[in-house]
Amino acid sequence: MSAPEPLSTSAAVTFRPFTRDDIAAAHALSLEVKWPHRADDWRFVADAGSGFVALDAGRLVGTGLCWQYGEHGASLGMVIVAPDQQGRGIGRELMECLLGALGSRITVLHATPAGQPLYEKLGFSAIGTIHQHQSADFHVPQVSLDAAEQLRPLQSADTPRLIELATRASGLDRGALLPALLGVAQGMAIERDGEVLGFALLRPFGRGHAIGPVVVEAGPDDVDGDATRRAQALIAACLAANAGAFTRIDTPGDSGLSAWLETLGMKRVDTVVKMSRNGTPASDASIRQFAIVNQALG
Repeated sequence: MSAPEPLSTSAAVTFRPFTRDDIAAAHALSLEVKWPHRADDWRFVADAGSGFVALDAGRLVGTGLCWQYGEHGASLGMVIVAPDQQGRGIGRELMECLLGALGSRITVLHATPAGQPLYEKLGFSAIGTIHQHQSADFHVPQVSLDAAEQLRPLQSADTPRLIELATRASGLDRGALLPALLGVAQGMAIERDGEVLGFALLRPFGRGHAIGPVVVEAGPDDVDGDATRRAQALIAACLAANAGAFTRIDTPGDSGLSAWLETLGMKRVDTVVKMSRNGTPASDASIRQFAIVNQALG
């Protein structure tokens, strides 16, 4: 990302590209607004993308990051403005820096109710919702699979298939992101006759661990909820691996999993709006995404 010409919302506020040296201050800013991200979470998303910071007299008072997926897709997030600096237009300036860098790419984000009006003014439209579920006090369900299907740990040879599934499910090129996630996550696959039909990742994040993405092949004859059952089996395996520890999962509102997660003790604590600009990612209906990576990376 090329450095922009300095911008200002007041005589004191300037904007420049985000660097690794900003991680400590960015982490402190996210703690100030009660976000759960660890410094390691910031390192991961910063290494995977790029962004901008807002500075007031040398103090970091705002952040915004973005991630490019292939030639046509992107997401943006980690847009934070210090509480005592809100109302000065800093968030909008950060967004304009990010959108200027992304150009005509199809770009997704996840909006809080407070942020949604600004994003609509910048050309984003609502395309769905995401429910955030989390708990340390959950129980692990028993989920039966078809006799020909089996759960197993992920293997390095699975990576190309995982990239294919994740890309088709999200409509965003996951060729670079999936290998990076596999470097910090453990995961499970569902296999039938030697073919991977779905997978789930579990990785350290925030207060504990996060499950996601969870991606499953549905097929044209998914009349008996095969995809949902596979997703539940994968999630159950991740919960079993993290039993008694804080776990979070962000699931699309149309996944049909929220009520089931609630019965396990995974409480729904928030709902955000998924929005897109310059079109909507062209996902494959035969591959379903039951949990996203997170609200920044999509």
